[in-house]
Amino acid sequence: MTKAAGHQALRKGRVSLPGQVYLLTTVTADRTPYFLDPRLARATCRLMMEPRTWGDAQALCWVLMPDHWHDLIELGERDDLSLVMNRFKSLASKQHVQGMRNPITWARGFHDHALRHDGNIRAAADYIITNPVRAGLVEHVNDYSYWDCADL
Repeated sequence: MTKAAGHQALRKGRVSLPGQVYLLTTVTADRTPYFLDPRLARATCRLMMEPRTWGDAQALCWVLMPDHWHDLIELGERDDLSLVMNRFKSLASKQHVQGMRNPITWARGFHDHALRHDGNIRAAADYIITNPVRAGLVEHVNDYSYWDCADL
């Protein structure tokens, strides 16, 4: 499968519903581990705390890994999934361009999964925040600096 075909497959059947909670995942281009650099990781985490990043959506739980990012997001009334994700990627890339030889670039597309409002949201949050442990980056969730999660 070509990269273009894979990108189209990710969009197939995508629906953006206001009030719906989605698990989103995006990766850096060529899985480059930009966020091993603490400066870049901290700057990107600050961006995730800014309301302008999300528009009328709400980030509920996220983790920034060396080469990818996971987020639980609840859509608002106005912005669809593609707009929210494109805004995040654009802002994250632009803030790092100044003074860098290799600004952050993201792979095209993203993966999304709509969650039911039962136990799936809590299970997805647990999956997100334990990602650094499963990847062998830390032994305990609280030892990893680049995540945040609302009380779900």
